[in-house]
Amino acid sequence: MNAAFSPGLQRERTAMAWTRTGLAVLANALIVLRAGSNERQVFVLALGCVLMVGAGAAFACAAWRGRRLAGGADPTTPLLLVAAMVAIAWVASVGAIAAIVTTAH
Repeated sequence: MNAAFSPGLQRERTAMAWTRTGLAVLANALIVLRAGSNERQVFVLALGCVLMVGAGAAFACAAWRGRRLAGGADPTTPLLLVAAMVAIAWVASVGAIAAIVTTAH
């Protein structure tokens, strides 16, 4: 087998990608929460909370995949978790656009 391509490595890269996604969403959530508290906008604070939930979901998925990989089981991500992340991304995107539109002078 070619050492440059290993199905096991692909699965580990996917698990690490969920962790990086969680870190990126967490960083954005903290920025949004700070902006919402500085501007005293409840909508922006709520958006930050949604992003925090999204970060938690991404970290949960990364941990779940890691445990499944360590145990030798199939680490296929549950469709419900992927759908939840997509929904959170849509809500965050629409909310960010709405926040920009409402705060523009």
